[in-house]
Amino acid sequence: MIAGIHRKVIKKVKIMLPIQEQFYTFQGEGTHSGQSAYFIRTFGCPIHCPWCDSSGTWHPDYKPDKIERISPESLVAEVEKTAAEFVVVTGGEPAIHDLRLLVDGLHNIGQKVHLETSGAFPIKGDFDWITLSPKRWKWPLLENIKRADEFKIIVDQDRAIEEYTSVIGVTGKAIWLHPEWSLHNDESVLDTITEWVKRHGAPYRAGWQMHKHYAADLKDIRSAKPAPLGGDPAKGF
Repeated sequence: MIAGIHRKVIKKVKIMLPIQEQFYTFQGEGTHSGQSAYFIRTFGCPIHCPWCDSSGTWHPDYKPDKIERISPESLVAEVEKTAAEFVVVTGGEPAIHDLRLLVDGLHNIGQKVHLETSGAFPIKGDFDWITLSPKRWKWPLLENIKRADEFKIIVDQDRAIEEYTSVIGVTGKAIWLHPEWSLHNDESVLDTITEWVKRHGAPYRAGWQMHKHYAADLKDIRSAKPAPLGGDPAKGF
């Protein structure tokens, strides 16, 4: 070794992902509704939608005291025990994490990997299917809009459909219109979706969270308890 030259030691960092929950169920939304799916829900999101299924992102009473950090290898091993047709990585906002090792590991066992994202952050990973659900608190990146395979609009107020379609732009890909779940019995919201689909046709489709009627996710004890919805912490939902 030449004097004065020192070998640079590169320390390999082990990736550990913050996971709020993981469970085996079926996909209750969108193009792949009714198919068996393994869900991996990462923790954390800087957007804080006030009706997110991950209530810990916006409701102070539901923020977890501790979040388990799990290696991609361990997550893959859990998926491998099931007969899932694909894996759904969701959140929170999963794209704030580096998901490349997880996606690669799942591909190595023959699994297709779907992503559910707001599209507001760069996507790291070679996903087989991307569902993009734009949020007005932080608009999606143009590159992600182009990359998405389907879109999901949450109808939570008047003119929400117009607001989000102006961001998505012209597309031949399915645009699912979902009532915000605390309003899923609200006649005006349901009528708005119905009339929009009747008036415009494709690519718009009326959407629903079918898994909630089955309580499908709750059959796996690793899933989180039902969360409050509606965006009003003062009222407890």
